[in-house]
Amino acid sequence: MHHLSRRELLLLVLLTVVWGINWPVMKLGVTDYPPLTFRALSMLLGVPVLALGLLALKVPFRLPRQHWPELLWLSATNMFVWHACIILAVRTLSSGRAAILGYTMPIFSAVIGAIFFSAALAHRSWMGVAAAALGVGLLLWHELTQMAGRPWGVVLALVAAATWALGTQLLRRTRIPVPTLTISFWMTTLTTVVMAVLSLVFERSEWRLPEPTATWTILFNAVLIFGFAHAAWFHLARGLPPIASTLSVMLIPVVGVFSGALWLKEPIHWQDWAAVVLMMAAIASVLWPARKT
Repeated sequence: MHHLSRRELLLLVLLTVVWGINWPVMKLGVTDYPPLTFRALSMLLGVPVLALGLLALKVPFRLPRQHWPELLWLSATNMFVWHACIILAVRTLSSGRAAILGYTMPIFSAVIGAIFFSAALAHRSWMGVAAAALGVGLLLWHELTQMAGRPWGVVLALVAAATWALGTQLLRRTRIPVPTLTISFWMTTLTTVVMAVLSLVFERSEWRLPEPTATWTILFNAVLIFGFAHAAWFHLARGLPPIASTLSVMLIPVVGVFSGALWLKEPIHWQDWAAVVLMMAAIASVLWPARKT
């Protein structure tokens, strides 16, 4: 079992708050603005913020040429598919439910790790996965009827989650000999190019200057999501055991659901409260110190 350091715990708390409230922020941003363009602009402004972070921390930008093919694969599984699919899903679904579907990632990660990477999970970890899965099911309780008419939003969110789960497993096992921040910078840069191309191909006819709501939500994503949250997540994902890093972020969709309820007046039910308990149990199952014998 992994014991979180104070730094890791602080990163996890900040990551949970920032990523959690970003779900209603994204919903506000893409309601009246092209979603792929929203994401491309957020990343275009976020890359310089991340670069300044590397300069301030004296982290090198250089990545040896022989590791670029692996970096491209890591970028595709951790970011390309995730950002394209999830921002389209947010446009279709409520912010809270998009967050829940996106954070089925830990369940996919546990299964992918066990099947494809021979990652043996302790009994307690499997109990945590089961608790997280039940929590997701409860949070989706009141959305099943509505989702039946919006299958593509659901499919996109689940594809995003499954691909991100694979990327998390690969990132944990990478042997690229550079700091995680360097990997994060280049993955974000490559993804910016991909999102810009997708925006050009599919949304060029919708291009326009963002209105005030779209502007501040784009800036929020640029500074706090791409300038901080992604780098923090990659640090945790690379440094913690996969099951610990993935289940430890299961409070993010809970924050997404409740912030969406407070901010966007999205309905909240007893199942949401029960899910909070289950998510906490899932987190405790992998982060609580094991009893010494």
